[in-house]
Amino acid sequence: MPDSSRPRTAPLFSRPSARERRWLTEALRTETVGGMVLLAAALVALIWANTPLSDSYEAVRSFHFGIPALGLDLSVEHWASDGVLTLFFFVAGIELKRELVTGELRNPAAAALPVVAALSGMAVPALFYLATNLAGGGRLSGWAVPMATDIAFALGVLAVIGTHLPAGIRAFLLTLAIVDDLGAIVVIALFFTSTLNWAALAGALAGLVLFRVLHVNLRVRGWYVYVPLALVIWGLMYNSGVHATISGVAMGMLLSCRPRGGARTSGSTGTPGAAEAGESSQTPDAGGTSVADDEPASPAEEIEHRLRPLSAGFAVPVFALFAAGVAISGPALADVFRDPEPLGVVLGLFLGKLVGVFGGTYLAARFTRARLDPALSWSDVFGISMLAGIGFTVSLLIAELAFTQDAVTEHVKAAVLIGSLLAAIAACVLLKLRDAKYRALWEEETRDEDKDTVPDIDQPEDPVRRPAEAARRAAERAREEAERAREEAEAHGSAEQRGRRDGRPGGGNSEQD
Repeated sequence: MPDSSRPRTAPLFSRPSARERRWLTEALRTETVGGMVLLAAALVALIWANTPLSDSYEAVRSFHFGIPALGLDLSVEHWASDGVLTLFFFVAGIELKRELVTGELRNPAAAALPVVAALSGMAVPALFYLATNLAGGGRLSGWAVPMATDIAFALGVLAVIGTHLPAGIRAFLLTLAIVDDLGAIVVIALFFTSTLNWAALAGALAGLVLFRVLHVNLRVRGWYVYVPLALVIWGLMYNSGVHATISGVAMGMLLSCRPRGGARTSGSTGTPGAAEAGESSQTPDAGGTSVADDEPASPAEEIEHRLRPLSAGFAVPVFALFAAGVAISGPALADVFRDPEPLGVVLGLFLGKLVGVFGGTYLAARFTRARLDPALSWSDVFGISMLAGIGFTVSLLIAELAFTQDAVTEHVKAAVLIGSLLAAIAACVLLKLRDAKYRALWEEETRDEDKDTVPDIDQPEDPVRRPAEAARRAAERAREEAERAREEAEAHGSAEQRGRRDGRPGGGNSEQD
């Protein structure tokens, strides 16, 4: 007899907890605004580089300044990619630490889907690039260019078309981008490191140890302590031969994701993951918003809250301004689709990401017997997989690291822009077709019938004060009960069929004969 009380796994792309949704809303709001600024910066770079002012663009981009005695005499372009962009990777390191400690990645079961989707979404575009260049005799060094997803650019595109993605899809997209960033960080550290200066590397590692001791063990507070230390670590990392942005990731991951004082909520269930995260299992139907939702922010969250606008609104757009200015002309576009290196990048972003993310998600769901949230369909996954083909910031950075010839680098950068543009257009069409459904789900998540500024979905069921939410929950319970009954009927039918096969006339009849 099937056990009807066995726990049911959460559907794919199901709605995150209230605390997670609040963080997600704030983070993606900042990234969306940053994405709009990023789009503007890229457009300015393209116009500047393709007008009679192109000479001034090259002059500004190649202008050198710095401190030669410290090995830091860099061009404006390199200050943007190796210096300013470190802030982006610092925030990425905080995001990754948060996901590992309190977010989706702390739970192996919940992390499996976005991790598998992200890994296949990195591997398949690289295979597309390698296949194209092996067939065309191109350089294989650019295999990592089409691997990454640019979450800010993607959200900027969504803001332009006015699409309201439900929280479950937004959480999946953000987690996918974070795992993508981790993959890009590993690739940059392992495959694009020049000859190592071991003394400088040892100094950078010692600086990171000091950073950790001051922040976690001694709990020293004050930007005037950490900013100079971070600059020293960055300078040593740059001179070590390891890409300087890795220092930002390392410092971000060293920040504490636990509230000061080791606060724990009394509502925790006792499971290790929940205890570490400081969250309780939330069931609004039973008890409303848990105490964990009012838990104070951790030092990492406070720093991320302050620096994310600077990263999204300044660091990434400045990098784009000096990285996206490629010459666009008829012959240049022809070279993008004729030469194997840029063609491999276009195919990797436009087709490889789609095949990788969608295929990885489908296979992960198939082998884990997971099911989609009933409000969504596989066409939604297809659209999000296409959106993942927008690979701007990290792809441009890796393009600069992977190729030494200026002409090839410029063609590959143009390919990044073209592949991202094609993916963005296709994703906009696919997602806009489902916008009415997304808007209805978004309105459910933000409905506030009792006007108390707290979404009804995060409060106890109250048919008088919140009738629409009460009706939604009743319908959801009825649907879950019907689905459970169907599963039990199927299991019972399978058991009866096995029983009939085992007791089928055959062996017994032969004994009677």
